[in-house]
Amino acid sequence: MSRKMFYFIGFFVLMVSDTFSQVCFKMAAIQAEPFLIEVEWLVRVLETPWVYGAIIGYLVAFMTWMTLLRHAPVGPAFAASHLEVVGVIVISVPLFGEVLNSSQMFGAILVVAGVVCLAQSETQSHAHL
Repeated sequence: MSRKMFYFIGFFVLMVSDTFSQVCFKMAAIQAEPFLIEVEWLVRVLETPWVYGAIIGYLVAFMTWMTLLRHAPVGPAFAASHLEVVGVIVISVPLFGEVLNSSQMFGAILVVAGVVCLAQSETQSHAHL
């Protein structure tokens, strides 16, 4: 497998698993409402399967991140790890009925553009070696 394909698959898995975890946390919070600092609330949280989905998603993300860090340069890797913010923004519209404003859309575009720029600069620096 080529390095580019390894990075693409790895960062895709990282983004999906991180996004999945955040969505699961949101679903768990919704099902456990109302939020009260009480044992009953904690029991409601632990009874929802969504909290376990979040834990599994974070475990997958952690294993993927550790694997990527063994091979990828830390700068672009760290930037790419924040693509989950974009994933959460995109999925929250159809799933939770959230409305994106122009600032959120612009911010998401900047995150993606930043990751692309860092990846491109890393590719160019490897080409000069």
